[in-house]
Amino acid sequence: MSAPRTPQEALAFFAKLNPSGIKLGLERVREALVALGHPERRYPALHVAGTNGKGSTCAFTAAALQAAGHHVGLYTSPHLVRVNERIRVDGEDISDEAFGRAILEVLERYPSAVSEPMTYFEFGTVVALWHFARVGVDVAVLETGLGGRLDATTASSPVVTAITPVSFDHMEYLGHTLAAIAGEKAGILKPGVPCVVARQEPEALEAIVRKAGEVAAPLLLEGRDFAIQAAADGSVSYRGKAWSLDGLTLALRGPHQQQNAAVALACLEALHAWGVAVPPEAGREGLASARWPGRLEEVGGPPPILLDGAHNPAGVEVLRASLRALYPGRRLHLVFGVVGDKDRGPMMRALLPDCTSVQLTPLDTPRSLAPADYLEEARALCPDVAAWSDVEAALDAARRRAGPDDVVLCTGSLFLVGMVKARLRRNLGAMHQES
Repeated sequence: MSAPRTPQEALAFFAKLNPSGIKLGLERVREALVALGHPERRYPALHVAGTNGKGSTCAFTAAALQAAGHHVGLYTSPHLVRVNERIRVDGEDISDEAFGRAILEVLERYPSAVSEPMTYFEFGTVVALWHFARVGVDVAVLETGLGGRLDATTASSPVVTAITPVSFDHMEYLGHTLAAIAGEKAGILKPGVPCVVARQEPEALEAIVRKAGEVAAPLLLEGRDFAIQAAADGSVSYRGKAWSLDGLTLALRGPHQQQNAAVALACLEALHAWGVAVPPEAGREGLASARWPGRLEEVGGPPPILLDGAHNPAGVEVLRASLRALYPGRRLHLVFGVVGDKDRGPMMRALLPDCTSVQLTPLDTPRSLAPADYLEEARALCPDVAAWSDVEAALDAARRRAGPDDVVLCTGSLFLVGMVKARLRRNLGAMHQES
């Protein structure tokens, strides 16, 4: 692979790296950061791990930091439609020009990435850390990609860490017990750096507490050091180490977002204690203004199309609770796609019996599971199931079946959510051209 010379060639170089490639370990990323002069040390960072909720927690926190007047970098994954979504500054995706230029600058300082390419996620992480330093962010919010201990983001230098709820996912990499998975997530803990921990299953919490003791990382535990409670009027109240806030409203939908908001507020308190000035009212504003696409996101209608990136059993249970709260009594028409390495059985058993119809679709990834491979399994759970060759056909079928008061639910993978969003965006663009 030859070295790119222009921003456009740099973007093409990055796109050729395998997006599905996973190679756990920090050696390559650390070597690159040394060559770059340790950009990750030029700003304080919040580093968030967990199985579910970490993206929403990052979105809440970044919005509050921006409301406090800070220049904020946000690094998340995966993206839904464009890779630029992964690297944001003050709520704006990195532009193609800035992205390409950052890639070139990294390769100039670390040419080994051309002859011995890093994985897609590793290289993207290095580029993000470099870009945040280059534009001079005041603070960065970093979401882990997979696990924690060996995730590329763990080469960063956070001043606060956080662990959202831990459940079963990526077991082939992280282990087959909650204790093993939580131990991997807790690999982001660093000596003396406070870690905000969401309420956990006892087995997971025990593993996190054990790791915290090994590295001397102080813990802030939900239920002990901070808590959130819903009020009768739909607002929520927060009690933390320093803040006491009532009448909070959450921009992100679903009962589970209350816990994510609590973790975000506790992180903001910890960041403030470290020296990143955040007044309580900025926390309030951040919760009310955060945006996180593809999570209980309603588009179009009637019937409304609901997009949710639930892709593991715990995520699906959270989705079911949200459906009961937000769409009681509404008939569901499911568009479902899943990657082959996910535990689809519990997901399908939780979702399909509640659905009026189910449309199975392949995903735009080599990891996709073909609908034919689990069509009969799905039909045992819902009598009206069909398999389609692409997402457009599956979505069209669901919309035809649904009445104006029904809901078309697209879930099972963030790949699926991104594909549906891209399709809807294309259709909207075509409508604008026709008018």
